[in-house]
Amino acid sequence: MNYFGFIVSAYGVSALALVGLALWVFLDAKAQRRALKALEARGVRRRSAGRGAALETTGTAQ
Repeated sequence: MNYFGFIVSAYGVSALALVGLALWVFLDAKAQRRALKALEARGVRRRSAGRGAALETTGTAQ
């Protein structure tokens, strides 16, 4: 029996799915960076950025 066509098509579909997922992650990260930059331009700050600055000014470390 010859399964060559089935195996090649399965690898092809898997490769396309992986490329699609990688592209989706890349484009979504780009969109999230753009949204974060827009929020920071409006004056919205991240909570984690404020906590580190407060610890440095009070001199207490955890």
